[in-house]
Amino acid sequence: MLDLGWLHEEIAEVYAAGVGRPAIDPEAAVRLMLAGFLLGIVHDRRLMREAQVNLAIRWFAGFGLGDRLPDHSSLTRIRQRWGAERFRHVFQRTARACVSAGIAKGEVVHVDASLIRADVSWESLAVRHVSSIAAANGDEAFEVDAPGVEACDAAVERQLRNSKKSGKFKKVCLTDPEATMATSGRNRRLEPSYKQHGVVDDERGVILDVEVTTGEINEGQAILERLDAVVATTGVPIGAVTADAGYAYAKVFAGLEAREITGVIPTKAEPIRSKVPLRRFRYDAKHDHVKCPRGKILRPNKAKISHGRFFASKVRDCRGCDLATLCLSPSRVTKALVIVHDYPALLRARRRRDRWSAEDNRLYRRHRWRSEGFHGEAKTWHGLARAVRRGLDNMRIQSFLTAAAINLKRLAAAFLALLFALTAVQRAQIRA
Repeated sequence: MLDLGWLHEEIAEVYAAGVGRPAIDPEAAVRLMLAGFLLGIVHDRRLMREAQVNLAIRWFAGFGLGDRLPDHSSLTRIRQRWGAERFRHVFQRTARACVSAGIAKGEVVHVDASLIRADVSWESLAVRHVSSIAAANGDEAFEVDAPGVEACDAAVERQLRNSKKSGKFKKVCLTDPEATMATSGRNRRLEPSYKQHGVVDDERGVILDVEVTTGEINEGQAILERLDAVVATTGVPIGAVTADAGYAYAKVFAGLEAREITGVIPTKAEPIRSKVPLRRFRYDAKHDHVKCPRGKILRPNKAKISHGRFFASKVRDCRGCDLATLCLSPSRVTKALVIVHDYPALLRARRRRDRWSAEDNRLYRRHRWRSEGFHGEAKTWHGLARAVRRGLDNMRIQSFLTAAAINLKRLAAAFLALLFALTAVQRAQIRA
């Protein structure tokens, strides 16, 4: 199922002919790495110890019983020399092979992200220079005079209990700075992590695209780019995509509409922070203004923010309003609210969510065991529960090889099923 004949030409530019010791066959090196991920052996030292006595690994990598295996450090040097993008090409070849075999179509895909614990210890974490951050942000109330790291940690924890600016004071990892603090739930602590974004085909669960970012990157920032990458890999336009509510942003729905993709994504429940909630204010995209529950107009002002625009009312409109005591905070005399960019697309997505068809509900149910099932399989059986090496590029290589191994499993299983079917037909013909 695995054809790596193209690899020699791909990596020729990173080698100098006639210089240094003889190189390891690149196809044999990749096959050794894939054998490790197929068996869940992700550490090079353990893989080479297992390959010494495991005939299946030797056969798969092209080594005879008496052939000398390469040293484990050679695999490390190969990864450093090739870079992550060449391993992405290995993965993409397996995805295209699955499309050619008919076990992946690329028309309906499922998108999800999962955190991967970085290969660092808790002792390697340190608190940023809190006092310098506070001074840079003009926060004189936040001062830490404790000289030691432990005392600094205690002071940070005490003062963060009463502060909403906790994002500025997260810990950083000294041994792997590219791993950022993140968590998968509010009731779980922050951990140094990477985040894998995966796109899975609906047909047989083939992985069509994976990418790794730092743990603090939001899922909504990566989905559109990943869908474009899937189209480039398969050459097939995507018809529908499913994702969880973590992707329910206006810019995501607008991007799906621009690409003519049906988004089966449940919208988030609107937070009610006022006795007169935001849903009572109607946005008119044609005239670009907002109408309040009493029919007064809120127009955009010059204040700018990164994700939207401010709309504000006039003082005379709110002065005699019977909802002023409920709608306005005690310190304000006008109503101001933020309308995010691409807000009409979000409104259309909310209306569509209320009219989901039986097919939409079926696809979203499949999302849970297709997309989340892929992440669970990768972590349980192929060693992706924790990063093996440090650095974003090393984490990407681990992710690409894991996805390639899973695709090869899908391809081999489909071929075996076809072989059994043909054998059954031949036996039936013989009996006839």
